[in-house]
Order: sequence, then structure tokens, then C-alpha cells
Amino acid sequence: MSTARPQPGQYVAYFDNYISRVPAGAEPLTVLAEQPAELRQLIGGLTEEQALTAYAPGKWTIKEMLLHIIDTERIFAYRALRIARGDQQPLPGFDENAYAEESGANARSLSDLFQEYDAVRQATLTLFRSFTPAQLDRTGTASNNPLSVRALLFVLPGHEAHHRHILRERYLPLLR
Repeated sequence: MSTARPQPGQYVAYFDNYISRVPAGAEPLTVLAEQPAELRQLIGGLTEEQALTAYAPGKWTIKEMLLHIIDTERIFAYRALRIARGDQQPLPGFDENAYAEESGANARSLSDLFQEYDAVRQATLTLFRSFTPAQLDRTGTASNNPLSVRALLFVLPGHEAHHRHILRERYLPLLR
């Protein structure tokens, strides 16, 4: 049996783009567990030089995008933890472009970034597996909008799927 999708009101409409990328009937924890192999297949074989590719001036490099996925997963997992534990303090947003600019991703090896990605993903899976059904349905406030733990469970794999799509459509054609 798959985890029920979040209901309207448990998240802001902006997240529809991510939630819709989790196939109907798919178990989001299974999707999260399968994504590391899929991401490695997509970009794991790139050279360090190729991983510094940006598809247009002012856009992130592949390394910066990978670290953005990591940073966002950490932030969303932290939000899920706080909300699941009943914390009703409003949680602030974050500026992903400022994070990317300050990340230092381009000075790191792709191997090092994947090592961090694996550690964060394992922690995320362990955290979400620990939540009870009641905790999944808890709703808090993030970026001045309602957000449930259940919505975050779907947003996380959808966010990565969104970026894998961008990699396939905009970055990888430049490397052929």
C-alpha cells in the first residue's frame, strides 16, 4: 500500500510541480531510496570539467545543482522534523541562489559531493521512516505557508526529479 498523497491545504501550490513528479501510486520513500542510483547513472560519470558546466550565463553548474539538491533536502528534512515533533514556530524560507553562490561546490570533487549526498539521503530516509501516520499529517508553517510532513515526503523526491529533468534537458545536451 502506498502512502497517501498530501491534500490541498497541506502545502502551497508552488509545490505541485514537485509533488506531481512522484508517480501516482508510488511509495515516496521507495522513490527516495532509488534516486541515488538514478542520479549517479545520469551524472556520476562526468569529468570534473564537465561537472562545471552551466547551460547559460548566470545559471548553476552541475556541481552547484547537486549541492543545491543536498542543501534543500537538509532544509526540508529539518522542517519535517520540527513539524513532526509539534513545533509550531514559523520556519523561515531560504534563498537558494545565495546558498549556491556561497556553497563552494565548484571547488569540491564530484566524488565528494556524492559522498555528502549519500549521507544526507540516508539520514532523510531514516528520519521519514521514523514518523508515525499522525506525525505525517502534522502541519506547520514554512515560508509563511502551511506545510505538512506528508507534503515534504512527496516534495523531496519530486524536487530531485525536477532537477534531474533539467539536467537531461539543458545540461547534458551540451556535453554530447
